[in-house]
Amino acid sequence: MLNAGPARRFRSSTLDGLDAQRHVIGALIIRELHTRYGRDNIGYLWMLAEPMLLAGAVALIHIGEPTSAHYGSDFRVIPFTLTGYCVFIILRSIVSRAETTLDANKPLLFHRVVTIFDLLLSRAILEALSSVGALLILLSGAVALGVADPPARPLLLLAGIGFIAWLSFAISLAVCTAAHFSRAVAKLVHPAIYLMMPLSGAFFLLKWIPEPYRSALAWSPINQIFEMVHVGQFASLESPYYDPVYIAGWCLGLTVLGLFALRVLRRHVHLG
Repeated sequence: MLNAGPARRFRSSTLDGLDAQRHVIGALIIRELHTRYGRDNIGYLWMLAEPMLLAGAVALIHIGEPTSAHYGSDFRVIPFTLTGYCVFIILRSIVSRAETTLDANKPLLFHRVVTIFDLLLSRAILEALSSVGALLILLSGAVALGVADPPARPLLLLAGIGFIAWLSFAISLAVCTAAHFSRAVAKLVHPAIYLMMPLSGAFFLLKWIPEPYRSALAWSPINQIFEMVHVGQFASLESPYYDPVYIAGWCLGLTVLGLFALRVLRRHVHLG
């Protein structure tokens, strides 16, 4: 009973801190929306229109391609492409925008409640929400047109999306730090992401890849995440090549390394 008071105060201060952090993140998201999209033309709707146009164009390329009956009647090219590309957009957007986050928002750091972590997290949340919204709209349209089925395992699909957002955010912490110290890193981020796309698993299953390349790709957490995404979409697909615990370990480890990198970065950021 004697310790109840301090414990209650600690719990109360923690909740107050989380509530303040929630408001900071929300304000940064709104500011990012207004700065990036403004109120001209379609305004904030461009947040959904941009990834929809990209993913829709990629999916249209594959219209009319035959679907192998080997994978089951629900396996179709259009939803396979839509889920793969929309999920990859999350990775691409979060990581590629990380290298400009500090330069574009440095004046906000004059506010003591705003940190570099907050800036990166708000951008990551915005990018993830826009891509997921685009996927929902495109997939719903494909289902309505009869060229796709609803996700067979929606929770598994959402878990894969959550993992790719977490992994991308963890990588963005390191990218933001590295880009501050080296302009060469900033120039290499975009080409590296596009080179990663054909190897990421967004447009193939690991069972399609012959050995020994399959085993090498299976070590990548990104490939395992896309296996989760595809298995979550199609009931006829099964895969032994993903392990949620392994993926979570990578995400957690990269997050810890990223937080250490931000700690170093804060010492070298001068607001004057």
